[in-house]
Amino acid sequence: MDFDKTIQISAAGLRAQGVRMRIIAENIANASTKPLAPDQDPYRRKLISFKNELDHNLGVHMVAVDGITKDTTEFTKRFEPGHPGADREGYVKIPNVNGMIEMMDMREAQRSYKANIKVIEAAKRMMMRTIDMLK
Repeated sequence: MDFDKTIQISAAGLRAQGVRMRIIAENIANASTKPLAPDQDPYRRKLISFKNELDHNLGVHMVAVDGITKDTTEFTKRFEPGHPGADREGYVKIPNVNGMIEMMDMREAQRSYKANIKVIEAAKRMMMRTIDMLK
């Protein structure tokens, strides 16, 4: 087994999940952002997608960020007639961010991140045991 490949594959997973967590954190931070004028849209939730990418040097497929896109679901409206972003009827567009979904996505990303760390730790332990056996 090639320990270097194992560590590199897990490191790619760590990088991808790190980007995912940053996107989720940005969504959560902007969940209550409202437009400043009636003709403006509020913050639009961001989505991340992944792809398999061949690393020619290692000869293995690794996970990589494929892209970050905006969620095109409709905005909800809240009745706030005094808000500067309210339309003529007094409704303000609310970001299409659902806190519960973001928290579940964050939890999933954290678990994947931890799993990749455990793989790296296991590979390091196996390397150390191999070195000890060769002494």
